[in-house]
Amino acid sequence: MLRKLNLTTQVSALVLASAGVVSAECADPIKVGVLHSLSGTMAISETTLKDTMLMLIEAQNAAGGLLDCQIEAVVVDPASDWPLFAEKARELLTVNEVDVIFGNWTSVSRKSVLPVLEELNGMLFYPVQYEGEESSKNVFYTGAAPNQQAIPAVDYFLEELGVEKFALLGTDYVYPRTTNKILEQYLKDHGIAAEDIFVNYTPFGQSDWATIVADVTALGADGKQVGVISTINGDANIGFYKELAAAGVSADDIPVVAFSVGEEELSGLDTSNLVGHLAAWNYFMSADTPENAEFIAKWHAFIGDEKRVTNDPMEAHYIGFNMWVNAVTAAGTTDVDAVREQMYGQQFPNLTGGIAEMLPNHHLTKPVLIGEIRADGQFDIISQTEPVAGDAWTDFLPESAVLESDWKDLKCGMYNTETQTCVQLTSNY
Repeated sequence: MLRKLNLTTQVSALVLASAGVVSAECADPIKVGVLHSLSGTMAISETTLKDTMLMLIEAQNAAGGLLDCQIEAVVVDPASDWPLFAEKARELLTVNEVDVIFGNWTSVSRKSVLPVLEELNGMLFYPVQYEGEESSKNVFYTGAAPNQQAIPAVDYFLEELGVEKFALLGTDYVYPRTTNKILEQYLKDHGIAAEDIFVNYTPFGQSDWATIVADVTALGADGKQVGVISTINGDANIGFYKELAAAGVSADDIPVVAFSVGEEELSGLDTSNLVGHLAAWNYFMSADTPENAEFIAKWHAFIGDEKRVTNDPMEAHYIGFNMWVNAVTAAGTTDVDAVREQMYGQQFPNLTGGIAEMLPNHHLTKPVLIGEIRADGQFDIISQTEPVAGDAWTDFLPESAVLESDWKDLKCGMYNTETQTCVQLTSNY
């Protein structure tokens, strides 16, 4: 929905305001869709992201809004139901006429939404780590690509912990399966034998982990060091970590590095038996920077609870929302095509120090952090890289290594560097 005020009107309004004259009211509010599960198995992770968006919108309105308009949050609950995500996205774009959507957690929900976004030319900011192997001009991926999380975590296991056998445990949907496909090839390329890679998938909400944990511990019967790469999502993590503790498995025995467990998920667990296990993210609440201290203080003031934690996808929404605000301001409109052009090269401080930049492939530059679980549910940051440019297409699968995403100059998400042609698939999702 185009804003009623054009750039000339905005400049005039600013001049009048500076002279003490009140500008005309905005004809319509700018509407931001919030598409996060508030019920079902993913509510444990997504409800906080809804609250984060409300906090960011409230703060922007207090600072004067956007294009002389107030911002209105339109919140829907797709209820951890993947087809319902598509229905709710269509509702947001056609009935509520939102200007942008911030939302989704799982890749299966994002892929459900993609055809709707591309049909209606909507814009989505997706804040969670994902498997890559995707590029849509309608999505800005503010979470980590595999080269910004999964690959560095495996490198840490190989180089720092001497892991020789790998258990790749995931929830049964596209993100774990695609990530593990990449990791299996990466491990084989680094000399890990196929028989030393154990892969297992479980449904969302899995609660019985006894057999799987027993299978993992059996991998180390020959004395080789075993490590777990976890792409388990949602509340299934509670049962998994409880079973590890019940089986007497410590981080010294079999270290686990998780890609979907952060401060929010740990806040519901007794973490005393999880000390030493790891997570790989691009942000931890324990980051000691002035920007993070300010963000945490604002979060606690907004939510009214000093015990509420922050986490990586919250930072992704924080960066994405502020970049969108700046791009809208530069474009002088919320028109999706105009805002998209202004997103390229947008920079904004991240919360761990340094600057995030939006790349032409719709991914951010992000530092990679490895955190070790503490008894209080926070993480000690034991490794941090310089910012890494997110890669839409992995270098570790032959069919993807030749692909490049560049929506700024090439106007293509799947540019084949060998044939120098753009493969335009309306749905490779």
